[in-house]
This record gives sequence, structure tokens and C-alpha cells, in this order.
Amino acid sequence: MAAAVAAAIERHARRAGALLPLLHDVQEHLGYLPAECVTPIARALNLSHAEVHGVITFYHHFRPQPPGRLVLQICQAEACQSMGCAALMDRAKDSLRCTDHHTSADGEFSVEPVYCLGQCANAPAAMVGERVFARLTPARLDELVATLRAAAKR
Repeated sequence: MAAAVAAAIERHARRAGALLPLLHDVQEHLGYLPAECVTPIARALNLSHAEVHGVITFYHHFRPQPPGRLVLQICQAEACQSMGCAALMDRAKDSLRCTDHHTSADGEFSVEPVYCLGQCANAPAAMVGERVFARLTPARLDELVATLRAAAKR
């Protein structure tokens, strides 16, 4: 963890507005932003611990814990809202037994609300990794989760 943080600091510390790119860089390398990274980042950027922590907790994109093996992102933007994304989110949380921004007990899935996957004409939409799934229903979401679980067992 320390090496990834130090490398990100080296890449970004001299940039104007370095905090967000630095945090994205660390999360890209570690998968999340551990609490231990806040102090070295704050020192390097001459910010307070509270400022760095505040940015991490303000933006939903940043994860304070390691994510599940698969991250299920369900769009919450207006088009998806009008087409039933709330039912998808409810189904995901019920079937995976976790809440927004948390991970299932088996460590397989994290559920994250996101805002616009660019699939407004095909709402509601979700994404796992780089794959987008459109025109989802709760039943199709169940099929998707089952397929992804089965693929992981192979």
C-alpha cells in the first residue's frame, strides 16, 4: 500500500489540483482507498487530514474498503429512474444481502449506485467491470448474477 501511495504522490503532487487525480490513481492500483493513505497524501499536498478524508467520503466513487471481486453498478440517473432502477437496486441488495457501497458476505459482489452509464435509451442499465447490461428487469438481474456466479466457479 505504501509503495502505491508513494508512486501516486510522485506522479501527481506537483500538479495543480492534484488531490482528485492522486486519489483516483491510488484507488486504481489498490482497488480502494485505505484509511492509512490519508495522512501521507495530506502531508504531500499540504492539506489537512480532514480535507483529504472529506473528499474521499464526499465522492461515492471512492471506496474506503476493498470491493468485491465484481462490482455491480446500477444506474440511478433520471432515465433509469423512470424505467425502474429502484426495483433493480432493491433486488440486488436483497439477493446479494448487502447495502449500497458494501460487499456481499462471500466477497463476490459489491453494489454501487452510479449516475448515468450513457444508456438512457436502453434504461434501466447496470455495469459489471467494463460490460454494460441494458433494459434490465429484476428477473434479468437475477439471471445476470447467477451467470456471473457460475462463471466464477469455473
